Amino acid sequence: MNEKTVAIVGRPNVGKSTLVNRIVGARKSIVDDMPGVTRDRIYFDASWQGRNFTIIDTGGIITNDDDEFVNNILSQAKLAVEEADTIIFLVDAKGGLSPYDYDIANILRKSKKEVILVANKVDSNAQKDDVSEFYALGFGEPRSITALHGCGGVGDLLDEIVKDIEPQKSLEDEQETIKIAIVGKPNAGKSSILNNLLNEQRAIVSDVSGTTRDSINSKITYDNQEYILVDTAGIRKKSKVDYGVEAFAVDRAIRAIREADVALLVVDSQEGLTDQDKKIAQIAEEAGCGLILAFNKWDLKKGVQTHTYESEVEKDAPFLNYAKKLFVSAKTGQRLHLIFETAREVAFERAKRISTGLLNKVINEAFALNPPVSIKGKMLRVYYTTQPKTKPPTFVLFINNKDLVKDSYKRYLLKKLRDSFGFFGVPIRISFRQKGDK
Repeated sequence: MNEKTVAIVGRPNVGKSTLVNRIVGARKSIVDDMPGVTRDRIYFDASWQGRNFTIIDTGGIITNDDDEFVNNILSQAKLAVEEADTIIFLVDAKGGLSPYDYDIANILRKSKKEVILVANKVDSNAQKDDVSEFYALGFGEPRSITALHGCGGVGDLLDEIVKDIEPQKSLEDEQETIKIAIVGKPNAGKSSILNNLLNEQRAIVSDVSGTTRDSINSKITYDNQEYILVDTAGIRKKSKVDYGVEAFAVDRAIRAIREADVALLVVDSQEGLTDQDKKIAQIAEEAGCGLILAFNKWDLKKGVQTHTYESEVEKDAPFLNYAKKLFVSAKTGQRLHLIFETAREVAFERAKRISTGLLNKVINEAFALNPPVSIKGKMLRVYYTTQPKTKPPTFVLFINNKDLVKDSYKRYLLKKLRDSFGFFGVPIRISFRQKGDK
């Protein structure tokens, strides 16, 4: 088997999203103590021992409930079961066997799919004896894990999931050197960040704006991944750029963005996101480059919470909501190590390809849940969706009439693609093709 889809199902608050985050390796799914916070199905790429698979996070199943929200969660979980090759049936060892667990077991038995029964929240050896009651569900011996801490059998569970998947090179294994263009306005701290990352004075650092006149390439290996860091000239407003040396330096900075895998846009957190920062970000987006916003001089922002600042940025520039955001200090070194880790994640997302079958399921479902309004009595129809390119991820929808596509509906489909597949820190291209187009 080359491809495999795994759905995690169970009643609310048993730890499904926590297990997804543990398997995927990052806090990407919604985790909260309130039951039912995961409403829609969310898809993630995962890998274990060189074997790749897709994992689906679902809402908690509550059967026999008339509440519309709960019924939607139940229907989402049932759809996930239909799509999956293997189902992880997650139960709560601390909470014990619930009548809902029996109801879910009956649903899963009807699916005729492979079911792995997993008891979560087993925090001690003494608790392992308590999971025996779950034998009553009829899926054999339950596996004991602690998803929150990643211990107690998560590795063994992954071994079971990938046992019939053929080994293959993951995107990370195939990833070549990741080129990061460090860009921003003059004096935002680009060269200081570069020097800190390289731990040497390779670029000139000065309080005078514009001391970096040319792009400087530096190669570095971090956690077995090779990177090229490109320090660029500060990009000022076009009206303020002097002709000659500075103009050429700005051109080279823009070219560096277009040639990079990831643009690290350094923003002075004291000034906030300016119009010029937004223009630079737009250059990166138009180039199809991954984007990280690094808010520098964070050590000077006393008493400001990162989530509050991030919310303000997203309100001010909603078109940048997809960008990854870091709060760093070149002076103290605060969180600078996250630059490499985040750039690697963004480069991975930029090279991600979605299987055609899964892609069509998501687009067709989005279309069915929220069909577009008719225009002059004509309805938009989507026949087929494909992803012809990566870097950046590019999707083509074959439709009956391009004149029936409104910008608002295009934004809706883009949001559905992000909600389902992530593409964190990466711009997405989407186009429409009708019969007769070349």
